[in-house]
Amino acid sequence: MAFKFVVFSCLVAFAKAGVAPVAVAAPLAAAPAVAARLEEFDPLPQYRFGYDVADSLTGDYKSQTEQRDGDLVQGQYSLVDSDGTRRVVDYSADPVNGFNAVVRKEPLVAAAPAVVPARIAAAPVVAQPAVARYAVAPAAYTAPVARVAAYTAPVAAAYTAPVAAAYTAPVAAAYTAPVARVAAYSAPLAYRYAAPAPFVAV
Repeated sequence: MAFKFVVFSCLVAFAKAGVAPVAVAAPLAAAPAVAARLEEFDPLPQYRFGYDVADSLTGDYKSQTEQRDGDLVQGQYSLVDSDGTRRVVDYSADPVNGFNAVVRKEPLVAAAPAVVPARIAAAPVVAQPAVARYAVAPAAYTAPVARVAAYTAPVAAAYTAPVAAAYTAPVAAAYTAPVARVAAYSAPLAYRYAAPAPFVAV
């Protein structure tokens, strides 16, 4: 509102001074120094990436790897589920077969080492890779308590036959015919027709 008042005041001042306002052309928009570059189409895209997250504070353990060669994409990702297993998903995608994924679960707790008899102990032992990277202590299992409710046999109730009520026929009421109401007929009144008087021009 104040802006309109200022503009109106300026116009009034120009009118009193006798000077007509000069039209000012809008400034030209500056042309961009660099024209927008169109992205080039890559007929055979290729890339490869991967990452690992291992946060012991929050318990967030996950990883992913993926590679692409043209229209063929292959990859794998894994994460630790809340049930103490690691879920591993191997996937691939192409224009013919679409997206396909294979999911498997692996335990996180490594198996206990096997006891080796003394006579085999002299043989060289080859180190086996760990089954899982992250060890999670298994939760203690408690067997459920069986709760059996005592069975109570249903109470046998004595059957009582319904009481037979005596049948009473409906009472026949006397029928009265409707009264005929006929109005007296009156003939229509006869009107006498009178011809109009002839018109005589003078």
